[in-house]
Amino acid sequence: MHQEPAPLTRHLRIHQDRGHTVLEFRGEIDIMAATEITPYLDRVTDRTGARIVIDLGQIEFFDCSGLRLLHRARRRVLERDGQLHLVCTHPLTLRVLKVTGTSRLLPPRPTLEEALRRSEATSGTL
Repeated sequence: MHQEPAPLTRHLRIHQDRGHTVLEFRGEIDIMAATEITPYLDRVTDRTGARIVIDLGQIEFFDCSGLRLLHRARRRVLERDGQLHLVCTHPLTLRVLKVTGTSRLLPPRPTLEEALRRSEATSGTL
């Protein structure tokens, strides 16, 4: 069942989709945005077996603060035997993910639908 996103901050919306918690990052993801997002990210990644998708489809800018959020989410989800998938099509962000090696750890999918399908096909490991 798809639930409409609830705007938590101007940089983050969270909703549920087919048993996954989807975090939509929005706008400019910099140190200020990361400060707003971190408490929500920590809350949803604190559950054993959490199934999380981070969707970067609505971002305009993404710096090292955004990378730290992704790595933080990945670490927390792995520690709790969950799944984490990433949606990203923004060319500059894809380049940052590739150059930093993040895309090898967290391969970006082009759509939310594909990320959800990928999650359903995996056994719970990242």
